[in-house]
Amino acid sequence: MSDVQTSNDARGNPGRGASAAPAAARILVVEDEAALSLLLSYNLEAEGFIVDRVERGDEAEVRLSETIPDLVILDWMLPGVSGLEICRRLRARETTRSLPVIMLTARGEESERVRGLSIGADDYVVKPFSVPELMARVRALLRRARPDRVTGVLSAGDLELDRQNWRVHRAGRDVHLGPTEFRLLEHLMEKPGRVFSRAQLLDSVWGLSAEIDERTVDVHVGRLRKALSKTDEKDPIRTVRGAGYSFDETFGKPC
Repeated sequence: MSDVQTSNDARGNPGRGASAAPAAARILVVEDEAALSLLLSYNLEAEGFIVDRVERGDEAEVRLSETIPDLVILDWMLPGVSGLEICRRLRARETTRSLPVIMLTARGEESERVRGLSIGADDYVVKPFSVPELMARVRALLRRARPDRVTGVLSAGDLELDRQNWRVHRAGRDVHLGPTEFRLLEHLMEKPGRVFSRAQLLDSVWGLSAEIDERTVDVHVGRLRKALSKTDEKDPIRTVRGAGYSFDETFGKPC
């Protein structure tokens, strides 16, 4: 069994992310109104989410076939394929049957809300809506669907990552990380020993829509290493030449 374990015994005082969304949860926004899509993306990213955006239903189908997010915010009326049809297809596939979906629509009639919920939407929000209320609904759905992303501590040896409070400790000291370094460490610690290419890390940590060079990964890994390890401490991040990076599965185990 892996030496990295999940525990609900979070320690330390709540930090800046104590009431924030779970780290690195990915949300797909499917909305053809550019201004609204941008507004949603801005607010979701401010909560700590990774956001992908598409404007057409057929584009959403392609994106969902490439990467399954943690939650979808889906407009009812879309060019290409309707949001209603996308939701129906998601529920018909085994891999996305339980994927949380929030439907956005200008249709406020009870019959339309019933229709949206009956085809599998988990929640239904009528435009215009309160952004703080939508953020609360997003967090509530994620708590139910992905509790592992909301609570718990990842630990290996003397290193602990507290997901809920966005804190990292090593050997009893606080390790100060930026948001990107925190998500990067969390992603690596979730699957110790697995080697992630730079492209995979860009996708998982920064998001598919990020227009940055793969060398950016090297820069952030360097910052992460510098923050985690003092001179006499073992580096928990392993570089695999020509392949990428992994969290050392032997970290914290006796020699």
